[in-house]
Amino acid sequence: MTITEELVTIHLGTIQIALPEPLDKPWRELATNPRHELTAAHPNTKWVFRGASPGRHIHPGHLTTRLSKLFSTRAARLGTLYELTKLAPVAIIAETLGYSPTTIERHATDSAAAYAQYIAAISGSVQTKGPRG
Repeated sequence: MTITEELVTIHLGTIQIALPEPLDKPWRELATNPRHELTAAHPNTKWVFRGASPGRHIHPGHLTTRLSKLFSTRAARLGTLYELTKLAPVAIIAETLGYSPTTIERHATDSAAAYAQYIAAISGSVQTKGPRG
């Protein structure tokens, strides 16, 4: 992760992701107050997700297990994909994230359907309440 006054950038392998406000706030806090940064196993590391061995990051399976105790990682991933499909073309999302275009297209379709159902539900509740609620 790279933090400047203007921007927070996360490096995931060879991909760099810039985080605008308010997404940058937790990363800025983590950089200011890192947890277990200066232990004997990790005296100089700048990695966010440190592993048990010096110089090695945490194993993805272990990280998944730890995060699943806090929230549903599957729901978070699917929700993120739904939101991304509203913001960018399917081909770009698929290429950037390493998904097949068919998979992202399915998420885009599901996202649009869910949004349409939400609008229909809101419209129905407004119409049944009348002008004065």
